[in-house]
Amino acid sequence: MAAKQNDEIHPDDDPPERMPRANPELFGQEEAEAALLAAWRSGRMPHAWLISGPRGVGKATLAFRFARFVLSGGGSQGGGLFAPSADQCLAMDPQDRVFQRVTALGHSDFRLVRRSLNKRTGKWRQEIAVEDVRDMGQFLRLTAGEGEWRVIVIDSADEMNRNAANAALKAIEEPPRRALVLLVSHAPGRLLPTIRSRCRRLDLHPLDDATVKKIAARHMPDLEQGDLDALARLAEGSAGRALALADHGGVELHRAMLAILGGYPSIDELALDKLSDRLGRAGAEDGFRVFGEMLTGLVGRMCRDRRAGRGVGAGHEAEAPVAARLAASGGLDRWLAVWEKLAQLFARAESAKLDRKQVVLDAVLSVAYAARV
Repeated sequence: MAAKQNDEIHPDDDPPERMPRANPELFGQEEAEAALLAAWRSGRMPHAWLISGPRGVGKATLAFRFARFVLSGGGSQGGGLFAPSADQCLAMDPQDRVFQRVTALGHSDFRLVRRSLNKRTGKWRQEIAVEDVRDMGQFLRLTAGEGEWRVIVIDSADEMNRNAANAALKAIEEPPRRALVLLVSHAPGRLLPTIRSRCRRLDLHPLDDATVKKIAARHMPDLEQGDLDALARLAEGSAGRALALADHGGVELHRAMLAILGGYPSIDELALDKLSDRLGRAGAEDGFRVFGEMLTGLVGRMCRDRRAGRGVGAGHEAEAPVAARLAASGGLDRWLAVWEKLAQLFARAESAKLDRKQVVLDAVLSVAYAARV
């Protein structure tokens, strides 16, 4: 196997400064990090780990962090400012040779499994195919070229199709000595039960607002405090989501959405037309996607609050007045139906390439109509 993998610009890659494999820091997941360290020190480390949790909370960052630690012999080759205390964390100096080679996907004892380029069509696959995992077992059985371990990260394991999952299972079922497989999963329930049963499960929790704001401020130091506060509330414990929202004008879009719906029982049709026109233009695909998540999320939170018997919008100060007025106009069943309709509408817009302007109009008006009935 060639040491250098995936030279093409990969569609799943964040900007270089945000790529999990290039990130020397991990915030808010100390308990999970301690569990990995304890397993390493025990001398009986499981050969396969299922690192699960919501998107954007540090799962891939932790997987690469542990991979580097193991490939460096448990941090013994590390050093410098980010060097770990063996009893505290997995950190490594980003100038370390192992760190840099894993970042570049150029370490001969490391492999990243993810969606690949279909050489026949020239397009990126929508799932991890059997071709991407077929030689996992062979790779793990090879003698380590630069240390004692060979490590595979699968990101994300949820994207494996059935054939790929079965091929990966075979490698996980028959692990050679000093081989490690780290599966990153946003939705472990989608994985084969046999895969889940053969992995040590490590669940990562949503981050608190203070941690989300800390991470967002590090990557976007020009953000004002009010925007950081709004991003943290909207991100719901996901630093990755907070950064994506900031990239695509999420705070502004959220305020525009609330301004349009805040006039209930009337709707500011001029503002809605301007917003739908903006999101329907070429190049506004990311903003459209963010808006769809926000509107669907607003109704979804209304439903969760109603079901839990708590004040609607209590967790989102800016949303609370709008959400409370909308929710008061109908029962839980009605709003669950609206939430399902919105989720289906925005999903269909992506897959069928519907007119985005019309989708925004239809979505907002469907919420308004449900509130008036």
